[in-house]
Amino acid sequence: MNRQNSIREFERAQKSIPGGVNSPVRAYKSVGMPPVVIDHAKGARIFDIDGNEYIDFVSSWGPLILGHARDEIVEAIKKAAEKGTSFGAPTKIETQMAERIVEMIPSVESVRMVNSGTEATMSALRLARAFTGRDLVLKFEGNYHGHADSFLINAGSGAMTFGVPNSPGVTAATAKNTLVAPYNDLQAVEELFAQTGDQIAAVIVEPVAGNMGLVLPQKGFLEGLRQVTQKYGALLIFDEVITGFRLSAGGAQKLFGITPDLTTLGKIIGGGLPVGAYGGRKDIMEKLAPAGPVYQAGTLSGNPLAMAAGLTALNILNDHPEIYDQLEKKAIRLAEGFRKNITETQTQAVVNQIGSMLTLFFTKEKQVTSFHEAAASDTEKFAAYFRIALESGIYMAPSQFECSFVSDAHTEDDIDQTIRANRAALEKMQSGT
Repeated sequence: MNRQNSIREFERAQKSIPGGVNSPVRAYKSVGMPPVVIDHAKGARIFDIDGNEYIDFVSSWGPLILGHARDEIVEAIKKAAEKGTSFGAPTKIETQMAERIVEMIPSVESVRMVNSGTEATMSALRLARAFTGRDLVLKFEGNYHGHADSFLINAGSGAMTFGVPNSPGVTAATAKNTLVAPYNDLQAVEELFAQTGDQIAAVIVEPVAGNMGLVLPQKGFLEGLRQVTQKYGALLIFDEVITGFRLSAGGAQKLFGITPDLTTLGKIIGGGLPVGAYGGRKDIMEKLAPAGPVYQAGTLSGNPLAMAAGLTALNILNDHPEIYDQLEKKAIRLAEGFRKNITETQTQAVVNQIGSMLTLFFTKEKQVTSFHEAAASDTEKFAAYFRIALESGIYMAPSQFECSFVSDAHTEDDIDQTIRANRAALEKMQSGT
């Protein structure tokens, strides 16, 4: 597969962009090759600037649950752009978006739009501290909540990929206010609360971890977080930037039947455009300016193009709930196909899957339920697998510690082709060729 144009374009980019990319994992460093440079995409297919075609399971890192360039979403963006790209003033569609989110997410009574998932989690944290009058925040190993200073303590995703979970530039004072517990370890959480519970403002968690690879919450974990936060008067924040509208029309919280105090959102609610949001109980959200004293603002918040794209996506998902069943069936079929290939090729690997999300871990572990088990994965084997799969026309995240996403645009033939490519890749790796 020829990728000379991508190689040249990446060399050009490195002269004017740090590392040649605007988000670290895109550099493909962890898979030992230059990145693919994309030209265009449609449905479940993505095309690079060399004309190579791939079945895409990155889905722009999760937002494109309906596939690339969905006709209704493209049309909505065009119509919105014809009216103007930004006003910095209230628009009707912002209210329509807020009403749709409040209707679909069980715990959200009021919501504010921002421009990224990082901005959403950062703002939710400030609000939680102001509402409770406390300073400490508890997060979990391997959970990634964006790149605000408070969260770059034992982070997952790109930070995990590059082995720098504690980023330079994060002050000791900031780190001091962030407590860290192992994901899925409720006992550790209870012990931290027993020691400092009256100082903890909030627990923030990915209800389904998607940034150390896909790691599911163990039975009782989320329920335990809800109970312990209520006992000590702390807030429970669900970071549903990835899982919101991905695992169900009401997010992971509806799927698991847990009601957090605050929820952060992103990705799908932008329909492929930059966006973020945070919302929750009205008594908490009313602390935000101008209704209350907690300041947060954004010039492009509620951008009409992002609102048009995201609202169109949410309306489709709301009007066609059968999409979620179809997504899950395709993801289960893909995961079961991978597991069969793993068994028959005697490959040491594990597949985690829920809804339309899955991760193939190359590991000797029998299961992956924690950061440490995820971190034990063989990243060299993953890199080899990634390169072989890419040559076969399968486009996935260039990191062992990310998820693959199935979209509404994936066909049964796409799933079958991917399973065959997986089998061929595992056989090639086992034979050493």
